[in-house]
Amino acid sequence: MSIFSKNQTKKIIVNAKNHGYKPDTITFKQGKPAQLKFIPSDNMGCMNEVIFKDLPINEKLDGQKEVTINIPTDKPATYNWACSMNMFKGKVVVK
Repeated sequence: MSIFSKNQTKKIIVNAKNHGYKPDTITFKQGKPAQLKFIPSDNMGCMNEVIFKDLPINEKLDGQKEVTINIPTDKPATYNWACSMNMFKGKVVVK
């Protein structure tokens, strides 16, 4: 199996009490399928939603199960995300 056929997957812990997203910056290689897995905690607050302003992505996080989001990697780009109140932020860099 070629390494180019494997997905790039990164997990992000979501917790408002511990200052947001850990990690809050993710880098993916261009041209390989990529996913973010948001792992919710019991202290979500305004982080019960993740919004990507540059992508048509607005996902609810219910605090119970992880949410997987596919990230386009067809070209170099930076995609920013934030909680519903824009207090906690993160970004994905494709290069």
